[in-house]
Amino acid sequence: MDRIVKSLVEDLLNSLELKSESQDIDFEKFANYCIISKEYNKSFDLETSLTGTGDDTGIDGIAIIVNGQVIENTEDIDFLLENNNYLEATLIFIQAKTSPEFSSKEMNNFAYGVKDFFAEDHKLRRNQEISDLAEISNYLFDKASKFRHNPKLKLYYISNGNWTGDQNNVAIIDSNKNELIETNLFDSVTFEPIGAADIAKIYRATKNSISATFNFVGKVTLPDLKDVTESYFGILPLSEFKKILIDDNDNLKNIFYDNVRDFQGIDNPVNSGITETLNGNEKELFTILNNGVTIVADKIKTSGNKFTIWDYQIVNGCQTSNVLYEYIKGNDENDINLPIKLVVTNNDDVKNRITIATNSQTAIKREQLQAMTDFQKNLEYYFQTFEGDGRLFYERRSGQYQTDGTVIKARIINIKDLIKSFSSIYYENPDRVTTYFGSIVKQNVESDNPIIFNSSHRNIIYYTAALAFYRLETFFKSRAIDTNYRKARFFLLMLFRMIVSPEKLEITYMSSDRKTVQYCNPVIDCLKDIDKSKSVFEEAIEIFKLSGLDVNDKQLIKQTSFTKDLKEAYYVFKDLNK
Repeated sequence: MDRIVKSLVEDLLNSLELKSESQDIDFEKFANYCIISKEYNKSFDLETSLTGTGDDTGIDGIAIIVNGQVIENTEDIDFLLENNNYLEATLIFIQAKTSPEFSSKEMNNFAYGVKDFFAEDHKLRRNQEISDLAEISNYLFDKASKFRHNPKLKLYYISNGNWTGDQNNVAIIDSNKNELIETNLFDSVTFEPIGAADIAKIYRATKNSISATFNFVGKVTLPDLKDVTESYFGILPLSEFKKILIDDNDNLKNIFYDNVRDFQGIDNPVNSGITETLNGNEKELFTILNNGVTIVADKIKTSGNKFTIWDYQIVNGCQTSNVLYEYIKGNDENDINLPIKLVVTNNDDVKNRITIATNSQTAIKREQLQAMTDFQKNLEYYFQTFEGDGRLFYERRSGQYQTDGTVIKARIINIKDLIKSFSSIYYENPDRVTTYFGSIVKQNVESDNPIIFNSSHRNIIYYTAALAFYRLETFFKSRAIDTNYRKARFFLLMLFRMIVSPEKLEITYMSSDRKTVQYCNPVIDCLKDIDKSKSVFEEAIEIFKLSGLDVNDKQLIKQTSFTKDLKEAYYVFKDLNK
């Protein structure tokens, strides 16, 4: 393996607290992490992309991205379709070789495996990971009537050598690309060979801040404000706004996590109105009809009209930005101007006040906005009060620790994993969070009286759920417990809590300092004891075995009866071990 790449692989393994297995497997993980990060600038579960075991059909990694989200099951597709009323997909395939050569044979085998993946009657033997992802892919193509255009297909072959454009290899790439294009399944097909220097460059880019450089000619400087470094208001051509909005791979940048609303879809009444204006005969009216976009950045550098901003978020204008992204794909974007407000500040209170003020005209209640921002910020601070092996980092904004080299990535808990863990542990519904995550968020987080992230809840119950998730993940990564049960990890979290603290924490107690500390401390103490917590998780697996439930049954694991039967097995196990 290339000496520099070897060092970067070790850096990633340490950052993710992954156990080194072999040079080939370590490099496969590294390649998957780099390529998916290149194409998808949000948090993702690396394990769900890995396919490179026996019968992998020559493919080491797969990521299916639909409507800007990495898909883990078919229910995710249903949820996106229900909310957006369209599907837009990119399918990524990865092959990684530690060899310094670009082998014609291996490249051809990789391409054949991809073609077989999409064949209606596949010929190659498939492992469970390939089979599961093929099922998701088939389900996606069954929804073809909802495609805005056919999916994009991207193949990446990574080697530790230098790509020289060898004639035979170029011919293999072109031939396989043409065969894949001729299937008429894809809007576009790319097949990119990547050498050692390029994969190292991609990895380093994952550690960089989000930045954008653009020309801001039509602007005025706003008066000096307390705790604000600089602020501007003006009109920005769409050709310049594009530099703020879209990355080098033509994907939306991950810049909306401080925004209070996700994209509501093109068919949303407001968004369809924006689309009609953009596509109508009077598109020049867009500038005065639209409220524009508010951007908050941590740092700025200016040189005349040339602006560079770092670590920025669009805190108001998520809907407008997404509609413009769709418009840019099929139109000349130079004929539209957009109202822009740019504020540079490191003060979180100022950021929150801007978010609340600029969203106050929406249907979202002002008190909900304040509670949400304050609660999330306090939760982040609370996580940082723990030291040693119990130290975790709550990522309330995706990517906020990206450039902090002192933070071990494995100890970062994102919102999605925290919600799933919290709901499984305290509400005992792992069947729902395993597949129906979208409904969990809608019903339990975004309601008028949420039962997750409720402003009255004590922080310790969220930290306890996060620590349980982290500890279980470390056992899976180190192969300390049976990794076949990783697909049922949220069921194991429920059982862990039932074993350590058999009684449920009443909802009314979640707002009590005394009750929550009394309830959570024994669980935290157990989780901090590696041997003891490992023993409890192994006990949870024994309960699984006693239940007779098939952890690999993808349909059964989605059902409420699966959770019910597992809980009954827990009580039987408890009686047997009195």
